[in-house]
Amino acid sequence: MPLKWVQEDITKMHVDAIVNAANTALQMGGGVCGAIFRAAGAQELQAACNALAPIQTGEAVITPGFRLPAQYIIHTAGPIYKDGRQGEEEALRKCYLNSLKLAAEKSCKSIAFPLISSGIYGYPKEQALEVAVEAINHFLIDHDMIVYLSIFDKALFESSRK
Repeated sequence: MPLKWVQEDITKMHVDAIVNAANTALQMGGGVCGAIFRAAGAQELQAACNALAPIQTGEAVITPGFRLPAQYIIHTAGPIYKDGRQGEEEALRKCYLNSLKLAAEKSCKSIAFPLISSGIYGYPKEQALEVAVEAINHFLIDHDMIVYLSIFDKALFESSRK
């Protein structure tokens, strides 16, 4: 099945699962994490996350979608980018692969990702996109799932389509 690039609000997507670019404490944060918590119902989602916290960088856990159109929210903690020589790429790859494996275990047919670690965690957007595409395409070789990558940066979205 295909990997599709979209410029959509991940909290409004009608997919089986969306991925939250979480922190290791699974606490409501800013950016896409905060938007997901607000749209899902912050209190209910935080209670579900508290039962699963903490997680390690690269790990993925799952909660119900609560008020979202998605049935599930998969939370994964991306790496904080330092210099690219501290294992950031492998940790980022694990975020995608562990999230996809968890979605497959729950029989999800569709999943939507933000570009993990490319916001406040400082991962260079072009490099983050390369890791995401490589990891997702590797997974899709053996799995039947529609994967959406929601990219809000307009210039990056345009270049990724090419």
